[in-house]
Amino acid sequence: MKFKSLLVKVLMSLSLVAPVAASAQASAAQAATVKAVNKQVVVNYVSGYSVKAWKNYKVKLGAANDTGISFKHGTTLTVVGEVKYKKQTWYKIADNEWILASYTLSPKAWAKKAAAAKKAAAAKKAAAKKKAAAKKKAAAKKAAAKKRAAAKKKAAAKKRAAAKKRAAAKKKAAAKKKAAKKSAEKAAKYWIAMRESGGYYTARNGSCYGRYQLLISYLGGDLSKKNQERTADRYVYGRYGSWVNAKRFWLAHNWY
Repeated sequence: MKFKSLLVKVLMSLSLVAPVAASAQASAAQAATVKAVNKQVVVNYVSGYSVKAWKNYKVKLGAANDTGISFKHGTTLTVVGEVKYKKQTWYKIADNEWILASYTLSPKAWAKKAAAAKKAAAAKKAAAKKKAAAKKKAAAKKAAAKKRAAAKKKAAAKKRAAAKKRAAAKKKAAAKKKAAKKSAEKAAKYWIAMRESGGYYTARNGSCYGRYQLLISYLGGDLSKKNQERTADRYVYGRYGSWVNAKRFWLAHNWY
């Protein structure tokens, strides 16, 4: 009785396991089914690099599975088969030539990506051009500022030189005027001395004495040449302001 019961249990267990195993085999078979397709894709990897084609999508990738064939980034391929294996989609390009679908784009997606890349490149180029223009403008502005500074410096130097020249000319003119005045004073003094005494320091005419015929009281008892000159200057500059004015008075009145 016990044996019969045990046999029943074993048979029941086998009946449950068999459908599950069959289901698993069916799923595996379904998962590895290659679907025939006819479409084009574009290799989307890295510019300047290629994607390898493998002999078998089920075998571990490596040298033994390498076809020696590779497709450059941007190459358009015709897909003749498609399969999903271990959560990855593979494309069949030809017999024993498989590539991962993740390394491809549809022609439409590729065109969109290319357009976006072109737009980005154009934007980058425009930005670079704008930056270059801004840099050029800044350089021109800097050069203009430098030129203005140089012009300002030159103008300041020119102004200083002109001011220095004017000052020198003014000084020279003043010196010339002073020299002319001194010469005129000397000439006027000599002219009066010649009219008054013939130029003699010892000439006497009444109470007047010497080269300039000054009152003896003016000389204070000192009849020396030096005192005559000093006293005559003091008298003339005190009364007329200059020998030139004294001469002018003499010419009008015959005395001074």
